[in-house]
Amino acid sequence: MKALQCTENGVVLADVPDPAPAPGEVIVKVLSAGICNTDQELARGYMGFRGVLGHEVLGLHAGKRVVMEINCACGSCATCRAGGRNHCPTRTVLGILGRDGGIAEFVRIPEENLHVLPDVIPDESAAFIEPLAAALHAFDEAAPRPGDRVCLLGDGKLGLLTGLALAARRGDLGRAVAVGRHRDKLAILEAAGLDVALESDFSEAGFDLVVEATGQPAGLARALAIVKPRGTIILKSTYAGVANIDLAPAVINENKIIGSRCGDFQRAIDVLARGGVDPRPLLSARYPLADAARAFARAAEPGVLKVLVLPS
Repeated sequence: MKALQCTENGVVLADVPDPAPAPGEVIVKVLSAGICNTDQELARGYMGFRGVLGHEVLGLHAGKRVVMEINCACGSCATCRAGGRNHCPTRTVLGILGRDGGIAEFVRIPEENLHVLPDVIPDESAAFIEPLAAALHAFDEAAPRPGDRVCLLGDGKLGLLTGLALAARRGDLGRAVAVGRHRDKLAILEAAGLDVALESDFSEAGFDLVVEATGQPAGLARALAIVKPRGTIILKSTYAGVANIDLAPAVINENKIIGSRCGDFQRAIDVLARGGVDPRPLLSARYPLADAARAFARAAEPGVLKVLVLPS
């Protein structure tokens, strides 16, 4: 089959063997696969990954549309039994760690990882379920309280989804502002009900909660500069580089720094099904699988949001 591979010589469209399922796994026909910033970072060396890219996958199995959890866990270790399958020490991760992804004609996945989609969710929205789950998860460990001042840093794909998730719970927050570098992207969040500001013009500080989704090594330092003493920072960024940062302010100000990764797929499905978030304004382009390498290059261009690859 055709698949988009991350190799030592870059990202290329290649002919690869059809996937062969292990016990408990199924083969899913791919209907669409999204390209995200993590895929770009993998190409730059993040996680040392080599193989088929793609973890935002909509597929067809047994005649039904399905999306798939990306963490493939053993299910039997102490971590899994305690409900921490996303942190199973022997897990593979779809298109990221030890397992080929879904920018391809077919993908293999544990059957238990599949979620059947309700008909009310269109294909274009389904492609956002994995990142939307991650965006919603940003507030699980540090939910903003009434009166809190919240700042979101970053207006990329994950930043915008996190902003939409924040707007959905705007409620009685004292302040909810998204800060980025692109007026057109920030306009999406402004329309959803958030205050917005360009990074070049932003000078506020003293926030109770800061969500760092810049995708840049400098993002944490920026978050530390604007969070209040004893306030909380939620980190969403992943990148191939190393952040050289002075952490003394976090110690002096007794800040909490919380990493946040994958989220609850069923919650994301439910949010989309009831219309709580509409991610379709984030869709920039669609490409056939034959042009997947060009799609990958397009997704890396400044200002481009979600790019979909459509194998069928």
